[in-house]
Amino acid sequence: MACIKSTGAYVPFHRLKREEIGRAWGSGPLSGEKAIANYDEDSITMAVEAGMDCLSGFNREEINALYFASTTAPYREKQAAALIANALALPRNISTADFSGSLRAGTNAIMAAMDAVSADPSRNVLVIASDCRLGVPGSNFEQVFGDGAAALIVGSSGNVRILKSYSHAEEIIDIWRTQEDRYVKMWEERFVFLEGYIANVREAVTTFLREEGSTLKDFTKVVLFAPDQRNFREVARMLRLEKEQTQNPLLEEVGNTGAAHALMMMVNSLEEAKAGDRLLLVSYGDGCDLFVLQVEKEFSQNPERRGIRGFLKSRMFIKNYEKYIQMKRLMQVETGRRRPPAMSSASVLHRDRDMVLGLYAGKCKGCGRLFFPPQRVCLYCRTKDQYDTVRLADKKGKLFTFCKDFLAQSIDPPVITSIVHLDLEEGVRVFCTMSDRDPDTVKVDMPVEMTFKKISEAEGFFNYFWKCRPVR
Repeated sequence: MACIKSTGAYVPFHRLKREEIGRAWGSGPLSGEKAIANYDEDSITMAVEAGMDCLSGFNREEINALYFASTTAPYREKQAAALIANALALPRNISTADFSGSLRAGTNAIMAAMDAVSADPSRNVLVIASDCRLGVPGSNFEQVFGDGAAALIVGSSGNVRILKSYSHAEEIIDIWRTQEDRYVKMWEERFVFLEGYIANVREAVTTFLREEGSTLKDFTKVVLFAPDQRNFREVARMLRLEKEQTQNPLLEEVGNTGAAHALMMMVNSLEEAKAGDRLLLVSYGDGCDLFVLQVEKEFSQNPERRGIRGFLKSRMFIKNYEKYIQMKRLMQVETGRRRPPAMSSASVLHRDRDMVLGLYAGKCKGCGRLFFPPQRVCLYCRTKDQYDTVRLADKKGKLFTFCKDFLAQSIDPPVITSIVHLDLEEGVRVFCTMSDRDPDTVKVDMPVEMTFKKISEAEGFFNYFWKCRPVR
């Protein structure tokens, strides 16, 4: 039987109040706020963040597969899961797969992970779902959509058992986006929600309960995916759910995060669940997926793991809608006077992929000094080609020194060029830039941590590297 061994999540640092969107377009705003991926974030960087959160305290060598789900992967033809696995320092001999094309991609990946574990009980599958969809400016989708990611490890043993699953497919043109579309499209609203979402959820839940001979009263919580707050309330009433049975849909705090949303709600519910709780997860997108979860034991409180609740506490509001336009690159804007050369090399990136994507330093076997980037010859004891690799991405440290560059090209000036002192016990300094920060509060010796970000796009592909940020 498949079980959930660990969970993790990621909610971007930046938020936008929906009343600010309403102000910009002179329309009535929805309540709450939405999470906004920074200009240097995408579905891959958020997946790495959620994966790191999920793997905290877990032996990476025990992961046998990584399944990544998203409708907004940056490449149309290139596997995102392989890149994420490298950034997470997972074993080389794992299987990787991408799931896309549907809002059910995240729960489809869970079903595939369950099948993999059923076939080989020794396997541990890391499932990550991440999305950052765009609604047409001024539309209801622009207010509803949010960005985020969730991760979980599926194995044959764990604190939460996956008792049952059910799935059905439905062909309907309700919400879609072609390869040429930047924004999500929707057919007539009443048809979409009545004939699509509500009809499918009703059919799936009714059929499943009838086949199992149970009722919704048998579940402590119902984790119900919903496109927006109004439809969430409508379906909760239709299913006659008690208020205490409904799991917070995170729509007013984060927004609808697409393929990641059902998993983010599930992670949030497991953070609050107690031993003996029985949960029903319902996702939607061209049909429905249902899962019955039995909590055998509460997850231990790992101080290094933030989860949904931890990331929700750490936030900074975008001041205005115009800044949101810049961050999402919705229009061409001036981004600085001094532009970096638009050059990149796939050959160099392949040679240095462990250093660039995994953030590995070299540790001299002769004198024990750390170096980043790794050096063939130790600068202190002159030992040659005798070093071990040490991963720095999981380390915390302090800001050694910095400068603010107001002329460099950036969506979010000034660029904070930083030298970070990582791994304070052994000590190594890393040159990088800073993200997710308030320039007015940056100071020497402030605690920082590393975060995986998108650096640039050149030669037709994306460049990723690590930046520092104030500890969230």
